[in-house]
Amino acid sequence: MKKRIAVLASGRGSNFQAVIDAIQSGKIPAECAALITDNPKAYAIERAKKAAIPVRIIDYATFPSREVYEKALLSSMQELDVDLYILAGYMRILGAGIVRSFPGKMMNIHPALLPSFTGLHAQRQAVDYGVKVSGCTVHFVDESLDGGPIILQHAVPVIEGDDEDSLANRILEYEHVCFPEAIRLFCEDRLEIVGRHVRVR
Repeated sequence: MKKRIAVLASGRGSNFQAVIDAIQSGKIPAECAALITDNPKAYAIERAKKAAIPVRIIDYATFPSREVYEKALLSSMQELDVDLYILAGYMRILGAGIVRSFPGKMMNIHPALLPSFTGLHAQRQAVDYGVKVSGCTVHFVDESLDGGPIILQHAVPVIEGDDEDSLANRILEYEHVCFPEAIRLFCEDRLEIVGRHVRVR
């Protein structure tokens, strides 16, 4: 039976598109039940509409506090009742209440080789630090910032003269490969979390 997934995105949704493409080509044995976005202007909404994926806009700006917003988000996620939630450029840190509600059922992609360069502007952090290798990491989400168990990583060389944008663009190419691959493994029931380790069956 196909797994059901839902995507949370805040922006242009290029990783979301990579996931849509992988589902449509049969690489990921799943159906996408919904896109949830906190940004009514996110380009990800257009991508969802083109793929006939239902959209839920939970506009952060319309809520009196983060707490009230997260209550609405959690309620929407529970209502969807999917097997896996994917954070594809979702630009808010999820509260502990949400993360605890879906243990081992939320996946994020980060544009650095974790545990290095967590948080925002990871590519700029890598360039500023002078590392020779960066990359991307797909991990399960826990209560720490970009600290959950690592599923897949791909190394990307940092080239002399790189700036934040050039490195980000090169890493993004591999994000579009790694994220669908990690989701495929989940949907094939091939991932097992053992402590900090993710075993691929």
